[in-house]
Amino acid sequence: MSEYISHSEQDTEDLGARLSKQLPGGAVVAMYGDLGAGKTAFVRGMARGMGLNCRVSSPTFTIVNEYLGERELIHFDMYRLSGADELFDIGWEDYLSRGAVCAVEWSENVEDAFFGDEVRVTIEKLSDRERKITIEGAELC
Repeated sequence: MSEYISHSEQDTEDLGARLSKQLPGGAVVAMYGDLGAGKTAFVRGMARGMGLNCRVSSPTFTIVNEYLGERELIHFDMYRLSGADELFDIGWEDYLSRGAVCAVEWSENVEDAFFGDEVRVTIEKLSDRERKITIEGAELC
């Protein structure tokens, strides 16, 4: 487990970029944090780190956004789901089988869909700008 202090949204994005550069295809990044903590900023950084040149936004209403390029990032927002059964209903296993990196916001709503090998990212608000970001299951270079 590693802890980092982010002093800005850019710091949060940079940390996401560092993490994504070392993630293999098929990795799941389970994200935890309150509303406005910076989960989507972290995923924006992940996309940049994976060489994807796309607009990253929270898929709160669509549930899933796919960012395609040389590598593939699938961005889930589980805020509106009441459990893992709903995630399986939208094709969770199919997404996993594609070999894309999957970033899952509001993972606490679907924890029983994970297999125990996911990277866990927890973002805590310390102030309006500062965040404590804890990463478990991966070490940053």
